[in-house]
Amino acid sequence: MKITIERLNDAVHMEAKNEDGVTLQMDGTGEIGGINGGFRPMQMLLAAAGGCSAIDVVGILKKQRQNPDSLQIEVTGERVTVEGEQYSEFKSVHIHFILKGAHLDEKKVSRAIDLSINKYCSVSKTLEKTAKISSSFEISSEQ
Repeated sequence: MKITIERLNDAVHMEAKNEDGVTLQMDGTGEIGGINGGFRPMQMLLAAAGGCSAIDVVGILKKQRQNPDSLQIEVTGERVTVEGEQYSEFKSVHIHFILKGAHLDEKKVSRAIDLSINKYCSVSKTLEKTAKISSSFEISSEQ
């Protein structure tokens, strides 16, 4: 696996590119010279955790013949507070799944999420070394 990062301006606006040529932009706040032109790196960690789990959950649910009409994930993270320090790791990450579908089995959804967070998601497994990872979900039958 290889990611290439290129600086886009004379400050901290960067573009990352993977081996397939797919790109994403990263930036910092105005306080450090950024223009808010992309995700901040710590936001990318949260997005990666949510995306990784989403891929797992969809795959597991498909194997269980559960097909949500839609899936939305909200990921929140709380960072360690160290007085006088601007930079710190996450101490907790919460992943909330919002699924819609008329025939979704709550037990199967719960099991899929548990398997993802605690067994399959590489990002969650990496983050759990410094952060408490938790999850929740809701199911709506409305279209």
